[in-house]
Amino acid sequence: MTLEGIIARAGAHPPLRVAIANATDAMDIAAVQEACAFVHAVLVGPRAAIEETARRAGISLDNCSIVAADDALESARVAVELVRRGEVDVLMKGSLHTDDFMRAVVAEPALRTSRRMSQVVVIETPAFPRLIFVSDGAINIAPTLEEKRDITQNAIEVARACGVDVPRVAILAAVETVSSHLPATVDAAALAKMADRKQIVGGIVDGPLALDDAVSPKAAELKGIASRVAGYADVLIAPDLEVANVLFKEIEYFAAGRCAEIVVGARLPIILTSRADDAFTRAASMALASLLKNAGPVVA
Repeated sequence: MTLEGIIARAGAHPPLRVAIANATDAMDIAAVQEACAFVHAVLVGPRAAIEETARRAGISLDNCSIVAADDALESARVAVELVRRGEVDVLMKGSLHTDDFMRAVVAEPALRTSRRMSQVVVIETPAFPRLIFVSDGAINIAPTLEEKRDITQNAIEVARACGVDVPRVAILAAVETVSSHLPATVDAAALAKMADRKQIVGGIVDGPLALDDAVSPKAAELKGIASRVAGYADVLIAPDLEVANVLFKEIEYFAAGRCAEIVVGARLPIILTSRADDAFTRAASMALASLLKNAGPVVA
């Protein structure tokens, strides 16, 4: 599977209704045009600003709807209300701060489940033979063991929606041995045991694994690591937000990586792209949301 494959699969599903909060950025409107085969966009924000942005970019709004809101904060509230009323399938952050957008999301009880929300980045790079799923680089700063369990389960569901039947999940740490001096290794070992006891389902989970152990069969062999995950990981669970964020951006900028980004754990997929993301990343993220929506609801 490639990111183009994800986009092609999204085209086989009914059009995804996406509410974009404060859709005043030309890149958001360009992404909607790129995804027009499988998306109907509801652009939320100041109508004049949206129309002027589209005019300057030379992009038609014929396949979009506009719902007026006075500013960025109101745009987030209005977009969430459209979800609550069942008028859209997916939320997407436009030109506003992540904190402001997510504050409107978590304030709506109808969007929450018993599971912690987390971000998953799906990465394609010519340096690697398969898609890699990295989490969590945007939501949970220093997750607890229980939150890491949810982060891991969320990432497994994204990988399965992308066609990885039994994802191999590496819980990353600096080393592959458990040490009380390195709390991330203790959490990793606990998560692996939780998967053995069916507290995490749908994938094969192992850790702690250093990054080279997780993705390089040669490194795993040289270190003598016996594991069904080592060397062949699909999913990389980082110990904290900073590690995950740096990891996926390193791949994107140093290894010609391309990404799709999604937040899962809520009642519906949430697209939380960066202001630096191009139109392809945003369109691929909408396609990923379509696959997740059609894979079935998140279990509460």
